[in-house]
Amino acid sequence: MAGSTLTIKDLHVAIDGKEILKGVNLEIKGGEIHAIMGPNGTGKSTLSSAIMGHPKYEVTSGTITLDGQNVLEMEVDERARAGLFLAMQYPSEINGVTNADFLRSALNSRLGEGNEISLMKFIRKMDKQMEYLEMDLDMAQRYLNEGFSGGEKKRNEILQLMMLEPKIAILDEIDSGLDIDALKVVSKGINQMRGGDFGCLVITHYQRLLNYITPDHVHVMMQGRVVKSGGAELAQRLEAEGYDWIKQELGIEDETVGQEA
Repeated sequence: MAGSTLTIKDLHVAIDGKEILKGVNLEIKGGEIHAIMGPNGTGKSTLSSAIMGHPKYEVTSGTITLDGQNVLEMEVDERARAGLFLAMQYPSEINGVTNADFLRSALNSRLGEGNEISLMKFIRKMDKQMEYLEMDLDMAQRYLNEGFSGGEKKRNEILQLMMLEPKIAILDEIDSGLDIDALKVVSKGINQMRGGDFGCLVITHYQRLLNYITPDHVHVMMQGRVVKSGGAELAQRLEAEGYDWIKQELGIEDETVGQEA
């Protein structure tokens, strides 16, 4: 069975009337891991938010499709049920909702009415994945992200990924603020998901994450566009030489398009 395909064509996105994305083209297929790198303010996080339908981000032109379906016509929850997933850079804290209740509700919504997971099957699956991610099982009964350390929040995002098993995942700086041990655990979870039906877009500033998750494709974003693509060796060169050589090669002036959110 072939995996899903997320296709982004000539995507333009504005915030408060200021254009941030200026024609992004990207295609992510099941079985592929893509990494997007680039200086601050070039639109990387704007891209992830626009894909998932954050109301702050206005798509002014272009298309986003998932297996031929128009993503831009879907509400946020519809996008999630269709198989899109976003691991946020700054996960929200939700008082009064336990981690386990949130995960079970999200999973049942993804599975659809009549296909809900039984409580015992859910508990077994959650315990197995939490142990794999070296998470304290007591975290299941804590309120969602409340009082979690930065590393615990990021592991919890990967736990959600492993429980929900989306078609296409967008991981927005999942490595930020992690020490090396937490980085290895988070990477282990992502690599376990890797397979023919799972596509992933990893947004990162640093090559260090890509030492543990080898991408099939690496893209560089500057000034609101993907300006260069290549294999894993492209990320290695960026780590060694920075972005100046790309700017010189393409005649790009040293400026950014605005803050990322």
